[in-house]
Amino acid sequence: MPLYSDEYLQNRLRLSHADPSIVVAVTVFIARVCDVGLGTIRHALIIRGRTLYVFLIAFFEALIWVYAVSRVMSSIQDPLTSLAFALGFATGTFVGMTIEGFLKIGEQVVRVFSTSGHLLAQQLRDENCRVTVFDGSGRDGTVQLLFIQAKRRDVSRIMRIARRADPRCYITVDDIRSVHMAERSSEGGTDLLSVPPLVTPENK
Repeated sequence: MPLYSDEYLQNRLRLSHADPSIVVAVTVFIARVCDVGLGTIRHALIIRGRTLYVFLIAFFEALIWVYAVSRVMSSIQDPLTSLAFALGFATGTFVGMTIEGFLKIGEQVVRVFSTSGHLLAQQLRDENCRVTVFDGSGRDGTVQLLFIQAKRRDVSRIMRIARRADPRCYITVDDIRSVHMAERSSEGGTDLLSVPPLVTPENK
């Protein structure tokens, strides 16, 4: 009884005689998706100060990039390889952005401008959100600015609460690199002393 079927042997034979240019193109495409995807994530982590992660990602990104470029240079006359190189770059950018958005690393500040700011602030506090309210004056009268610090994965939920409470509210979102605060001195109670950051690149 044969160890392998005839169909299996025929498939192996076809793979062994596959067009080398197609194999190179596919290899270059995968390498480009990996290295550009890592590069996109690395840039996002640089903004958030994640030094160790950036170092490791940059190392593997460079290794993959050198391999991909060496393959392209050895097949520079093959338009299929060049096309795979460019397509891999575009796909890698998309993949990197998607992964970074899925990971939701770090914290953000949400600013909500609303005419029902105090009511909205109470609803957010009921959801264990840290909210500071500022009164202001806008074109159409008195408004409140809500300053909310939250983890990135909670921002969508906060925006839904704000939009549900005030459909006409105006919302902006910014990334936070680090947060510093002060504490009162024990001598007299009026001086402010610097304390370590609450949020740093290491504890996001």
